[in-house]
Amino acid sequence: MCADTPDYKDTLNLPETDFPMRAGLPNREPGWLDRWEKIGVYDRLREKEGRPPFTLHDGPPYANGHLHIGHALNKILKDMIVRSQQMLGHDARYVPGWDCHGLPIEWKIEEQYRKKGKNKDEVPVIDFRQECRRFAEGWIDIQREEFKRLGVTGNWADPYLTMDYHAEAVIAEEFMKFLMNGTLYQGSKPVMWSPVEKTALAEAEVEYHDKESFTIWVKFKVTDFNVKDEDRMSEEETSEMREAVAQTIAETREKFLGANVVIWTTTPWTIPSNKAVVFGADYQYGLYEVTDTPDECWARVGERFILADKLAAQTFARARLEEGQWKRVSDVTAHQLAAMTLAHPLAGAEGSNGEWDQPRDFRAADFVTDEEGTGFVHCAPSHGMEEYELYRDLGMLDQVITYNVMDDGGFRADLPFFGGKYILNRKGGEGDANKTVIDKLVEVGGLLARGKIKHSYPHSWRSKAPVIYRNTSQWFAAVDAKLDDGMGQYGDTIRSRALTSIDELVKWTPQTGRNRLYSMIESRPDWVLSRQRAWGVPLTCFTKKGALPTDPDFLLRDETVNARVVAEFEAKGADVWYEDGFKDRVLGNVVNPDDYEQVFDVLDVWFDSGSTHAFVLRDRPDGTEDGIADLYLEGTDQHRGWFHSSLLQACGTKGRAPYRGVLTHGFTLDEKGMKMSKSLGNTIAPEDVTKQYGADILRLWVAQSDYTADLRIGQEILKGTADSYRRLRNTMRFILGNLAGFSDEEKVDVADMPELERWVLHRIAELDEIVRQGFADYDFQGLFQQVFNFATVDLSSVYFDIRKDALYCDADDSTRRRAARTVLDMLFHRLTTWLAPILVFTMEEVWLERFPGDESSVHLVDIPETPAAWKDEALAAKWAGIRKVRRVVTAALEVQRRDKVIGASLEAAPVVHVEDGEVAKALGTVHFADICITSDVSVTTDPAPAEAFRLPDAPGVAVVFETADGEKCQRCWKILPDVGTHSHDGVCGRCDEALG
Repeated sequence: MCADTPDYKDTLNLPETDFPMRAGLPNREPGWLDRWEKIGVYDRLREKEGRPPFTLHDGPPYANGHLHIGHALNKILKDMIVRSQQMLGHDARYVPGWDCHGLPIEWKIEEQYRKKGKNKDEVPVIDFRQECRRFAEGWIDIQREEFKRLGVTGNWADPYLTMDYHAEAVIAEEFMKFLMNGTLYQGSKPVMWSPVEKTALAEAEVEYHDKESFTIWVKFKVTDFNVKDEDRMSEEETSEMREAVAQTIAETREKFLGANVVIWTTTPWTIPSNKAVVFGADYQYGLYEVTDTPDECWARVGERFILADKLAAQTFARARLEEGQWKRVSDVTAHQLAAMTLAHPLAGAEGSNGEWDQPRDFRAADFVTDEEGTGFVHCAPSHGMEEYELYRDLGMLDQVITYNVMDDGGFRADLPFFGGKYILNRKGGEGDANKTVIDKLVEVGGLLARGKIKHSYPHSWRSKAPVIYRNTSQWFAAVDAKLDDGMGQYGDTIRSRALTSIDELVKWTPQTGRNRLYSMIESRPDWVLSRQRAWGVPLTCFTKKGALPTDPDFLLRDETVNARVVAEFEAKGADVWYEDGFKDRVLGNVVNPDDYEQVFDVLDVWFDSGSTHAFVLRDRPDGTEDGIADLYLEGTDQHRGWFHSSLLQACGTKGRAPYRGVLTHGFTLDEKGMKMSKSLGNTIAPEDVTKQYGADILRLWVAQSDYTADLRIGQEILKGTADSYRRLRNTMRFILGNLAGFSDEEKVDVADMPELERWVLHRIAELDEIVRQGFADYDFQGLFQQVFNFATVDLSSVYFDIRKDALYCDADDSTRRRAARTVLDMLFHRLTTWLAPILVFTMEEVWLERFPGDESSVHLVDIPETPAAWKDEALAAKWAGIRKVRRVVTAALEVQRRDKVIGASLEAAPVVHVEDGEVAKALGTVHFADICITSDVSVTTDPAPAEAFRLPDAPGVAVVFETADGEKCQRCWKILPDVGTHSHDGVCGRCDEALG
């Protein structure tokens, strides 16, 4: 600029804002948390009257250890839903909670004892439970602060805890409803058992990992062959015919006697508990004979084996027999199989004391397959549910149940050969039981082959050790027992009510969650309620001494006793169950306490969390009128966990599901799609993210992700998220800077606005519908992508780019500038509230920049209503054509800028050739040069020269570059012919008028 050229910078309306480019979230976010707590945002929202309630019921995390990224994903999703529902006009309540009982905490205390040389069994149980309680309390305080640091709103001052006295009383009360409605029973059946933890486990406490197991092919010798009388010839037949049949039977008997039925198993330790072998009635079986043997083979020449034809070749291959070393002798029918008697491979073994000398039961069963193994299944009903159910239905359980395996996974001490051997060692590794069983089978000639297999196997998710199926005496809730409780609207059993609830009463997000839970409920066995531990709510029931579990008076069912138990728990908590004299107090004057035993197993912790609907939704003032939540939200693993147990529990005590909606999210993975593991070093702690980037970046990562699938996170992904954040922040900074000093008096009616502003309002109206529907559908990824594109493309790259000139250079009272600022004000109120549930800290910062005050907060306002009249489809269609042409002009000018022909677009005055006459006409109705940010533009429908610039995806539009004529305005920098002809030196007419 020459020395005598006026400097008009101070005459421009340049943006004014203290809103910084750099967010500094890690340092500033804690201050906003303190502010929200100080002004009581959550409580003030509860004071808004007349709003329909929306209750998201919190699935309780476990109170041990710092949060992991999965916790952060879960709580942020919940928070975005609660906040969005509140801003949509609901009274959105959120009571955070914690699961406090259970084995992990108990283990931690035992671990502390071991370090001090203390024995848990020598510590009074109430003292032990108190230490568990203190441990949980410590971690609740830690986790509460970690959750709050993520910007999660809720009633943090009064969360629910499953170990609160009232909660323990209600859990006991809910359990006693099962006692009273007849679904509770004590039974002995195979349950998943953790030898390391010495307790039964529920399906939800089990995860599957690869495990290498021993696999063996075992011989069960045919010791007899008896054809039933009805299958012999009748007396009316000739003696010759009877003699022929007898001869045939004798020959068949001779053929099969001494042959071996071969079974295959991956659990050698169950062989000592074998009671039967079963086959498939519809499969093809054959009798095979060994004709030659190689070295190191357990089969002998002439030995005969009965196998499913489909599996014979691979079985002999496992026995190291090649083709040609065995032959098929004959068919074996199901009728013939049923006539055979089998001996256990250890029958008659020296030193067995007759343990296995009884013949094994041999019959058809529908769970046998011919896909793997031998076509025969060895049955140890004490260690397999299918076998258990088969013999239960046959009424033969008393003949086949064994008690060979103790609670620590060791064989009973007096079991011949195997007493004192363990399935697992103390740390969950391979014990000595399998090897001992295999060695004994080799010794007695009972083994045909052995090997190892790697397969998916159930493990305890707590100890990470393998589990076993073990027959134990446990307490169950019968899911198919008929209920006469007056709550039969949706079915008369727990299972039928649950299935009806799933299909008729619950909205599933995503819908696939319905299928998963339905199939689980449809096929699940009775619910194992009991655990053999100390830290939990006891099974508050009493059994009559000397009575059998099948006797009608085995369980004491008395409402007075139940009420006394609940009252004691309310006053002193569940510890009171273990006090001396408790039984006498609650049973006195009702029955003779000496006639009853007190049960000391504790409830499955899933019953605790499954009961939360009762002591949170039903009982709390901030619960719900009907004790039913609008939404339960957890990870996909909770189909077999909290969703599952809550459904069963409520169907037994309420008659229906305790939720109207269920949302599930996936798991968190590293950037390569691998499961996070400390051993791999690929874990990301929420605390590390908030320290480096801030919680809003973590929240934005959640919003940008498809939570219905597994989510990836890592440094590169977070960097990309931070970049998206910066672009949004710049959008908000532009709005703030150009609203400095704005007041209601400056507003322009919509009808008086230029078309460009009315197009923006149309887009706002479109987005408002998308945002509201997205929040209603919990589709954060979809709605955020739309808002982000609107903010960074429609606004920053188009509207703001075009309107900078008017905002900076127009006169203060110009309609165009006032209209633009009016639209910016409308954008401010929508963008801040649309994004507030996601970027809780940043939108608060934006809000306070414009509306400072001790009581001010964006989280106290609702998303403003957007008039439907703002939508104008005809205008939108017109501007779609204008933007298409603008895009070609912008691209043409970028070529000139890249080639250094021009330095800025205002140096250009392009000629635009438009084939479509309607589009050309539309361009003539707007200030197209302003829209293209050029000093001038010419629009023509004449054919474009060949050298004109074109874009392949914008046919019918071509641009010929021309430079602008005139001088550069020293105020707005447009190059115009009239510059220098006005009262103010070096300016154009528009700027001269603005200068006054």
